[in-house]
Amino acid sequence: MKQVPRAMVLGQKFFNRTAIKVARELLGKFLCRRASLRRRTSKCYMVTETEAYVGPEDKASHAHRGKTLRNTPMFGPAGRWYVYFTYGMHWMLNIVTGSDGYPAAVLIRALGSPTSPGSMTSVDGPGRVTKFLKIDRRFNDKRADKKIGLWIENHGIKIKKHKIKSMPRVGVDYAGKWAKKPLRFTF
Repeated sequence: MKQVPRAMVLGQKFFNRTAIKVARELLGKFLCRRASLRRRTSKCYMVTETEAYVGPEDKASHAHRGKTLRNTPMFGPAGRWYVYFTYGMHWMLNIVTGSDGYPAAVLIRALGSPTSPGSMTSVDGPGRVTKFLKIDRRFNDKRADKKIGLWIENHGIKIKKHKIKSMPRVGVDYAGKWAKKPLRFTF
């Protein structure tokens, strides 16, 4: 990992690319959450695992069967949150990618928090991520931005390509060959 000291909020330009590119390049970026709109304090956690959903042909994607009330944010502009409820108990946090009208997104699967040099405290699993950060439907279809209290920053850390592992996605066995595609990324 290479670190350059300068935090920059990622904007639409970063997300207006393929879900696979965004999923890979989100590794090492920081998901930031403001505790409340009244308080200016926020905490940022390194994104350590992502999962790409690449469009309407992807049978694991909510967009596979077309546009619905639930998946409408996926069809919108890049850089917006797609937050949905699953299994009657978990919120899932996705960031919309690609061009407006093309339904693709990246699921945030795990976060890490540097606690001291060389050590990391982690939050593994997309349901645990949203519970830990108190994320729910209030963020759905909102732009990833400091104004709403949930955004992604680049702190200058770049994960080397050879350190990134790609694996099959989790929990999408119903998607046939799409379940086996290596569209889950971690390091």
